[in-house]
Amino acid sequence: MIHALEEEKTLIDNEVITRPSSRVRLAPETRRGLIALGLGGTLEWYDWMLFGLVASYLGPKFFPASSPVAATLSALAVFAVGFFFRPIGGIILGTFADRIGRRKIMIFSVGMMAITTLVIAICPTYAQIGAWAGVILLLTRIVQGISTGVEGPLATAQGLELVPEGREGTVAGVMSAFVNFGILAASLVTFLTVLVLGPTAMSDWGWRIPFGVAVVGSLIVVYLRRRLPETMTQEELEESSTGAIWSSVGRNWLSVLAIVFVVGAVQVYNYAWTTGLPNTARTVMNESPAAVFGITTLLSVVMVVGSLIVGKLVDGKALSKWYIWTRALAIPSMFLILLYVRPGIGAFAGVVLGGSIVMVLNMTLYNVVTSTLMPKASRGAGTALGYGIGVAVFGGTAAYLVVWCASIHQLWLFSMYGAVLMVLSIVLYVLARRINGIHIGR
Repeated sequence: MIHALEEEKTLIDNEVITRPSSRVRLAPETRRGLIALGLGGTLEWYDWMLFGLVASYLGPKFFPASSPVAATLSALAVFAVGFFFRPIGGIILGTFADRIGRRKIMIFSVGMMAITTLVIAICPTYAQIGAWAGVILLLTRIVQGISTGVEGPLATAQGLELVPEGREGTVAGVMSAFVNFGILAASLVTFLTVLVLGPTAMSDWGWRIPFGVAVVGSLIVVYLRRRLPETMTQEELEESSTGAIWSSVGRNWLSVLAIVFVVGAVQVYNYAWTTGLPNTARTVMNESPAAVFGITTLLSVVMVVGSLIVGKLVDGKALSKWYIWTRALAIPSMFLILLYVRPGIGAFAGVVLGGSIVMVLNMTLYNVVTSTLMPKASRGAGTALGYGIGVAVFGGTAAYLVVWCASIHQLWLFSMYGAVLMVLSIVLYVLARRINGIHIGR
């Protein structure tokens, strides 16, 4: 670990114990590393959320359908497919991250996202090449699923390894702020494109513009990550092997299971608010697209600012206690969605923004919490595997379930589903912490 802070020394029982001071600024090298890692998260979530936000435009362009709702559900189904390849990416790329180092995989994952986003931006539509349009779209989502299966958890793990213990809150706040800036950028760029071009041009060709913006941003991120410090020592890399990595993952199976639900539960909340509700508003409730994108953009602003505030609050404190209390608050928050059961942009805004406070608390902490559950030798593989499964099984289907439940007027089913997942995520975390312990912070 790169010790970038001054250390406070305390004499206890005639032994000198060093503790990092959370009041001292991070060293320039560490700050640059966190920025490079964070901007990769910005790009990942911009690309990923953009697809969900414009699903109602992509559906009619890439799939034959008898109605706007059916076309949107087809696009959201492809959106979900990408999630199911995240565990594969976690297994493959996470293992390589523990074997050959974090830096190379961090560059590779961003490169994969950049190429596939370019393909979507220039891909012909169903009217031009028939079913091949849907096939190409599906293949890009598969590759993106593999790439993002490691990006989020590994970036957070490397961020924690860059800073001394005691600064977990800083990492949580910074990484979450960058991620939410990506979501904000996706909403803002989409909103501005609709505002400038109008609904007709947006539906016809304007949806390609936000994807083009991502391609430009990706070049900057790749350049910055070339200077990213490596946090695995040469000795750790020499001692690492695939067998040793997965033996460690197996010994910590309960921690991996806890990661699945810690991630899965919060991603149900996340995708319900950032993708499911906006698509429900546009297709089921027939709300104004510009108004919907404007509200989701405001939600993203709350998430960016809130992430930095939450990171500051928890820095130097017991992260486990913060996680348990904030996750408990998410249980009743899942039922806010029941307030939006009929058309009305005011109700939509109230639900989205009303649930944002609890959402930002949970989204800021979850990735750092999962990294603390795995030892360094298998942190890349273990966290990426649990993250990939959690996002694939629960996050990937959340938007689809919200739209479907709203279309049959049974949104309460989704609220119950999310609340149960929140409870399980608390129980499994507590069990994993007691049996396997935590390896970073307290």
